Amino acid sequence: MNRRFAIKSSILAAGVAIAAACAPMESEPDIVDIAASNGSFNTLVAAVTAADLVDTLKSEGPFTVFAPTDEAFAALPAGTVDSLLLPENKDQLVAILTYHVVPGAVTSNQLAGQHLDVVTVNGAEVRVNGSNGVKVNVATVTTADIIASNGVIHVIDSVLLP
Repeated sequence: MNRRFAIKSSILAAGVAIAAACAPMESEPDIVDIAASNGSFNTLVAAVTAADLVDTLKSEGPFTVFAPTDEAFAALPAGTVDSLLLPENKDQLVAILTYHVVPGAVTSNQLAGQHLDVVTVNGAEVRVNGSNGVKVNVATVTTADIIASNGVIHVIDSVLLP
């Protein structure tokens, strides 16, 4: 009987080990997860949700996102954000948000010393100036290189308008 118990215990232990090996592993947070957990991007997350872009920004990518803070959105003329979040303005909101996204993962060291016109997911170009820090159009990158599982986030101090 002890031998049966030992065999059953070995089989049970092997089953537990296999199950543990097959269990989903914790993955690195993606762009949306980082923005949602940061606390400085509540408006951006609300806008991405209203524009139905959450699944896109959670996809494999990679993407480079120039992410305006809540303060950047607050600096827009009064009522702008509320108006953009209305369902009838979804196309305009999508155009603005996709103007903040570049295909590929680009870090600040790749931009250093560069002056580039970069095509965004929106299809329009942004001017990137990496000669003294990094600027995108008139926005300044205040925090660079937040690495996500599907790209890179650069925090900017103003909202880019196409």
